[in-house]
Amino acid sequence: MSLLAQLGLGQPGGHVLTSQFPSTPRGARLARRGAVQQVAEWGYPPASDTSCTVALLVAELASNAVRHGRVPGRDFRLRLTLREEPTQTIRIEVSDSREERLPIKPSATSPDDEAGRGLLLVELLATDWGTEPREPVGKTVWAECAPEEERRHGT
Repeated sequence: MSLLAQLGLGQPGGHVLTSQFPSTPRGARLARRGAVQQVAEWGYPPASDTSCTVALLVAELASNAVRHGRVPGRDFRLRLTLREEPTQTIRIEVSDSREERLPIKPSATSPDDEAGRGLLLVELLATDWGTEPREPVGKTVWAECAPEEERRHGT
């Protein structure tokens, strides 16, 4: 049985994946694994540049939701969308229950910095990213990436 089926995620042939995960490091890992599997179902194998980019973006946004957006007893939500028009784009949205502590666009880090590189990675890998309020409470941090000109299999 696939990870998505075990988690009750995805719809065959669909272009949207939405699921909730516990606000724990394990939840962040499951979100990344589920995203990689979904992207594979969209035709981008796990070793492809597109899959690796999505995995890194989901890992960073999910770990930030766990570390900075966690509210005890509340999960975070992952939503992946494959848009075909006007150009093919994969949108990653990670929502948590904290309205405050919005991420800020990164500035350059120094070699001695112990933190702050994650959003720099998002800035470099995503074609665009940002935040928006989540109703009724919380925020959504989103990132978009344009799949590489790879041959898609199975779609």
